[in-house]
Amino acid sequence: MNLDRIHSILNNKEKSDVFYDERPVWIQGINDDMAKVGFIDNFEEKDVYIQDLYERNLYN
Repeated sequence: MNLDRIHSILNNKEKSDVFYDERPVWIQGINDDMAKVGFIDNFEEKDVYIQDLYERNLYN
């Protein structure tokens, strides 16, 4: 994922399914090339590289 797509997700009211390491996350904030994410399945938070976030492609 790239920074432009992150900004698009954060500024859009539509739901986007974002994943990190096969786990669904929500983006809490960004700082340069890092994003703070919270995991949907528990209360864990983590700083990850934006490039390591991805959206599932339903057509593959």
